[in-house]
Amino acid sequence: MRVMRTTIFGLLAAFGLAISAHGQALPTAAPEEVGLSAEVLDRIGPALQELVDDEEVAGVVTLVARRGKIVRCDTLGMMDVDAKRPMRRDTIFRIYSMTKPVTSVAAMMLYEEGKLELDAPVAKYIPQFANLKVAADPAADEITPVAPKRPMTVRDLMRHTAGLTYGHFGSTAVDKAINEARARSGPDADLEDLVDDLSKIPLLYQPGTKWHYSLATDVLGYIVEEVSGQKLDEFFRERIFEPLEMNDTGFYVAKDKLDRLATNYRPKLLGGLAVLDAPATSQFAKRPAQLSGGGGLVSTADDYMRFCMMLLGRGEFAGRRLLKASTVEMMTANQLPEPLMPIAIGPKRPGVGFGLGFAVRVRQSQSDPSARLGEYGWAGAASTHFWISPNDEIVVVTLEQYMPYSARVARVVKPIVYEAILRKTD
Repeated sequence: MRVMRTTIFGLLAAFGLAISAHGQALPTAAPEEVGLSAEVLDRIGPALQELVDDEEVAGVVTLVARRGKIVRCDTLGMMDVDAKRPMRRDTIFRIYSMTKPVTSVAAMMLYEEGKLELDAPVAKYIPQFANLKVAADPAADEITPVAPKRPMTVRDLMRHTAGLTYGHFGSTAVDKAINEARARSGPDADLEDLVDDLSKIPLLYQPGTKWHYSLATDVLGYIVEEVSGQKLDEFFRERIFEPLEMNDTGFYVAKDKLDRLATNYRPKLLGGLAVLDAPATSQFAKRPAQLSGGGGLVSTADDYMRFCMMLLGRGEFAGRRLLKASTVEMMTANQLPEPLMPIAIGPKRPGVGFGLGFAVRVRQSQSDPSARLGEYGWAGAASTHFWISPNDEIVVVTLEQYMPYSARVARVVKPIVYEAILRKTD
């Protein structure tokens, strides 16, 4: 039946009909109308069904678009296994770090308005950061603070070269200090509390000397608040979500939508899936004290596709312009010097640099052989993904809820999508 739903979508798309009850529906097309093979794309459903049948994922929603039109939608498995609730296209997902591109877009809006300078010291907007020190030896058991060789800039925040760290990804003395500070602040700490804590802890690296995934985008979110005079959720809603009709995206799920929030799963020791975060008791069921620009949002496949289509449209979607084309081009171009590449969160990602909020493919690599040059995107901790190939005019969004992070769905879908591109014939 699940594969049949995919077939039904294909028939509806062929007639340009839409499948969305939330806001203006996204345009659709039959794959061949935009230069894709429906026969090849039909492999996506069975391949994903195998992951569901093997209990590697509970359920998944994927959307594939080309030239601004949806050509493929797959909804497979369950959003709640115990309750036997099937996955739906309008299911709401924790997208975690897929929040980062949204915060980066918000910052670049302020940049375009002349309110934010990319190469200005962060201390210009956060005075508490004026006296930041740096750990002399990142690997040392104790922190010996030294002066920074240059200030941390806003650009450093956006490309993760600020010298900050996450805390929970490492075991250095700096990581431990951050974890201890956050534990003292408690669950009611807001963004200002986070910034105050970070201002008292030396950086892990000298700014600009290493790509290191971190709380940098949360700090950027605080800057958006300070510069705009709005809370981050208000800025997002008024400047991004409402113009793009991202009606199901926010920092928490309202009560009347909670039945659409998917359960988050983890692996059992001997195979199968166990509940990690149930909707009824989830932290996402209420407005958080700290509006995390680095990982706080929930969204749906259609909502995030709208955001991605705006990026593919070089700042414009459905007649609404959020950013200049030149700004999007800058954001999605590699900003890292060669010595800082490739990026790595654990394993290295050969051939991958980083722009202003996005990973960017700059060279081909056997680690991701189907990826295209110029492809950019990012992922979330619960195994959500998106990627955009501007040269191919393709956008793909894949959403599941599984922690720890896994790229298995993306690895299944990506080669099929690119193989589906029909070659031009004379």
